[in-house]
Amino acid sequence: MQVRTRLALAALAVAVLSTSGCSLFHGKKHRTEAYKLAAEARPLEVPPDLDRPSADAAMNLPSGGSSVSASQVQPRGSVTPVAPRESASAFIVPGTRDDVFNKLGTALAGVQGATVKNKSQLLGTFDVSYSGHDFLIRTATVTDGVHVSAIDPRGSIDASAEATKVIADLKAALAK
Repeated sequence: MQVRTRLALAALAVAVLSTSGCSLFHGKKHRTEAYKLAAEARPLEVPPDLDRPSADAAMNLPSGGSSVSASQVQPRGSVTPVAPRESASAFIVPGTRDDVFNKLGTALAGVQGATVKNKSQLLGTFDVSYSGHDFLIRTATVTDGVHVSAIDPRGSIDASAEATKVIADLKAALAK
């Protein structure tokens, strides 16, 4: 009789567990009712094709060009590895980059017809417009001091008449 009692108790336990709210038997029901939740409480489902980067050829960068990437921007206090040359569009002035940047701001204010549209001391640049021509005045720390140059919108040295005039005026003002 003991065996029957044990079997009856075991059957009763299985019946109670299967009809109760045990998550082993009713887990799927709760997972499929996510649509009843508020939009903020629903689990995020990412489509399979969006969970990794696209290998599409349209995402490849074009080769060549003269653009500047973030890795090419010099941090403050860095030294340019190749010694830049002086030219009609560039010159070197002794001092620190921050001091020269401040002196350039004062000197640019004295250049007749030049308008500083924007400046960034962190990047060491002035966005300048002179006689309808737009270019950057850029400062970079070199071994001899600070290299000051005029840069065109493509990122190359600007050898235009307007840029060389402003550079000449700045060189004369900073030589004083």
